[in-house]
Amino acid sequence: MKRGVRKKALFELRQRSMVSAMLTGYLAAPNLEKDLRQEISLHRDLKILKELGPLWIVKGPAKPLMWSHWTLADLQMHEFESISQAAQFLKSKGKFWLPASQTLHRRTDLIQEKLARVPKRKLKLGEPVMDLPCGAWFLESEKVLWWSPSASLPYKDGAIPFEGDEAAPSRAYMKLWEAFSRLGQAPGAKDRVIDLGSCPGGWTWVLSQLGSEVISVDTAPLDPKVLKKKNVKFLKKDAFKLKPEDVGAVDWLFSDIICYPEKLFDLVMTWMASGLVKNWVCTIKFKGETDFKTLKRFQEIPGSQIMHLSANRHELTWVLLNSAIAPTAPLDKTKPA
Repeated sequence: MKRGVRKKALFELRQRSMVSAMLTGYLAAPNLEKDLRQEISLHRDLKILKELGPLWIVKGPAKPLMWSHWTLADLQMHEFESISQAAQFLKSKGKFWLPASQTLHRRTDLIQEKLARVPKRKLKLGEPVMDLPCGAWFLESEKVLWWSPSASLPYKDGAIPFEGDEAAPSRAYMKLWEAFSRLGQAPGAKDRVIDLGSCPGGWTWVLSQLGSEVISVDTAPLDPKVLKKKNVKFLKKDAFKLKPEDVGAVDWLFSDIICYPEKLFDLVMTWMASGLVKNWVCTIKFKGETDFKTLKRFQEIPGSQIMHLSANRHELTWVLLNSAIAPTAPLDKTKPA
């Protein structure tokens, strides 16, 4: 067999093998490809088959990987001859599609122009993400496209558009906006919440706008306009020295503290042992290498979610919702309820 013919046959064999396997697309956040690669290596049933920039084709079932910014489940390949043919094929598989191509941008645009427009609207504080079945697709070459009937978010590259708040004291508020939209849940006007390590007050600002009773904790002062909020109580204390019993029961605990992951984990364990917290949203920050050992400890907390938000840099957001509040002392059954 001639070398060229053999090479083509091997390529076609590899392509058929990929088509028959369960495949998933994962998009790494900018400059965080190393973290996604390391996370994938920790899963024995996952294997990177192709890398198209930060968009990877991975053999194995779709998993909620922490460092994947956008996940494309049930990824499949399709060969086509023309732009119209590619568009017609996608239309036959679903109504709404988002392009994920990292290459062949002009050809991608020409195909996407023939598809139905995905609704675009910036979300306000507390609004959930669109409930819209949406697929994603990308080009490997001029005549080979990959398509997923189910993108993890109905927004291109997983980036949710928000109206924004120019009055906020810091850009950190965007993390909470996105977290609430993705979770479809946020504190209400009757909730009592605590914001640990709150300076300059971006998260406290958001929580006060929701009408919650906010206990804002830091050794550094808050922005004056945050302090003026009637539903904000500021405690000038070290969050790591604050005793849960001195605060009492809270519906939500928030933390955007700059600290090593293991120190945050110990803080969470202290509050969790108190049984005084229902819901949790905490930023896990990294300095230098990612601490996968501590991340695993967070993952092992039942009910946990860990995700990378658009506003996150080299950090992740850990969430635990509706955990039961246990009594801080045994209930005396001899007394009437």
